[in-house]
Amino acid sequence: MRGLSRMNLLYQGLSILTGVGFIYYGISCLVSPTMRQEFERFGAAQYRVLTGILEILGGLGVLLGLFVPLIGALAAAGIALLMIMVVVQRIMQRDSLLQMAQALIFTMIASWLTVFGVLNW
Repeated sequence: MRGLSRMNLLYQGLSILTGVGFIYYGISCLVSPTMRQEFERFGAAQYRVLTGILEILGGLGVLLGLFVPLIGALAAAGIALLMIMVVVQRIMQRDSLLQMAQALIFTMIASWLTVFGVLNW
């Protein structure tokens, strides 16, 4: 039982970190000139607003997953997919591993949240 409570605590902490982080990133996508430039550099300027909205919804969904694990798992899966696309885009831009690190880390976290949420549904 002790291991389960630690896993639940980890799930809760990572859900809060991911949820708040993606709400922040989503808002940043919508209003930040730096994010506008990044999307232009990627050749994906037309997806900036959609990405921002999806990040905000994903963040809210992950936070809701603290109460409804299935919704959190689905939202985390969406975030993981989004982050995989970011990693692919950064590879295509020949960005460094350091530049990809944040997306890689969030891919792993969101993937874990997905699996944990499904297993606890």
